[in-house]
Amino acid sequence: MLGDLLARLTDETTAAETLLQLGDLTLLEAARGKAAAEGLDLAACVTQTVQRYASTASDEEWVTLMGLLNRSPDPGATCLQRAFAYAQP
Repeated sequence: MLGDLLARLTDETTAAETLLQLGDLTLLEAARGKAAAEGLDLAACVTQTVQRYASTASDEEWVTLMGLLNRSPDPGATCLQRAFAYAQP
């Protein structure tokens, strides 16, 4: 699910379309803002944010994510939302 989602993030247009399909405009705007702030294209920013989340999230964060994923109709979107929420200062 998440791996498939990330695999589709090959360029700016595809990344934007993929995030739009998730139906979360707040996530799309957060991703665009973060990409601009970091000087990255949208696809690279999303991929990097998820990778950073996976490598730095605390055990408590993982437990929270697992609980959310169990109740989520769209686990990929849920994981992206958590990764971007976690990345906020």
